[in-house]
Amino acid sequence: MLRSDAAKDAELLVLRHENAVLRRQLTRPVSYEPADRFRFAALSGLIPRLRWREVFPVTPSTLLGWHRRFIAAKRDYSARRRTGRPPTAMATKNLVLRLADENPRWGHRRIQGESARLGHRIAASTVWQILHAAGIDPAPRRCGPTWRESLTAQAEGIIATDFLHIDTALGRLYALAFLKHGTPRLHITGVTANPTRGWTVQQARNLAADLGMRMESLWFLLRDRDGKSGEAFDAVLNAEELNVIKSAPRAPRMNAHCERVIGSIRREVLDHVLSLGEAHARQVLAVYQSHYNEHRPHQARTQPPPDAQNQPAATDTGGHRLLRSRIIGGLVSEYRYAA
Repeated sequence: MLRSDAAKDAELLVLRHENAVLRRQLTRPVSYEPADRFRFAALSGLIPRLRWREVFPVTPSTLLGWHRRFIAAKRDYSARRRTGRPPTAMATKNLVLRLADENPRWGHRRIQGESARLGHRIAASTVWQILHAAGIDPAPRRCGPTWRESLTAQAEGIIATDFLHIDTALGRLYALAFLKHGTPRLHITGVTANPTRGWTVQQARNLAADLGMRMESLWFLLRDRDGKSGEAFDAVLNAEELNVIKSAPRAPRMNAHCERVIGSIRREVLDHVLSLGEAHARQVLAVYQSHYNEHRPHQARTQPPPDAQNQPAATDTGGHRLLRSRIIGGLVSEYRYAA
């Protein structure tokens, strides 16, 4: 801006002459990069069209072609968007997989309907693709529920029973344990060295007397095919409107809940106590039964025991002193906060 017009005109004359000399020396056309073409096309609007042939190194038709391409590229939005459907949101995918996991009998159309009811508008084909990519059969399972699913669905009305043996200093004893699936609450009705059918029938009567009105909420009793539990045992339970279900031969997993609690009794007590007789074994099992039902945490119930309503909760744990109670000779510890 500080230079004079004469200096600018002289510089332009020098550049024009230099441009003319360079054109005379060219033997083949020059290849221009996109940035060069863009600059020529932008400057063409400032120079009269009649002088384009003198100023620019290309013909006016080539210059107009460059200009049209740049304008078309500026107005073209096809390269800025992805083709096809937009991707499915991750929250929608997680919802579809959760519904399929929690409801194995639902097909992809049932899951699509439930997702739409929750505000996720997706097509049934999209649900099918999500399930197929996750390795889940999009079609509903046509067979019945598994044994585990059946027990879970009927847990509130099932009570299971099984024998456990106790090795003592003088021989082997037997105890009969009952476990309610829904609670799960443990009942050990008796201990004996000779578990006859008559003794087993008496334990069924003892169970009915202990549960009382709570027997009305039970529908099934699950037991194995042990010969000590005969028709008389089943008749006592049928009189209480309980249907006796027998597990398959040599299939302990069909009575897995009862087998698991028996394993807990062994690991926590019986493997570490040398019982001296029936009275001692009965006392040990009674103490552990009380501990199992009133204090021991249960993962299936998010840690509270079956009789959790009797457990006071401390709101300020920092202001209470923690007390330890030793039971069964210190094998099992119970912790409570001082009042």
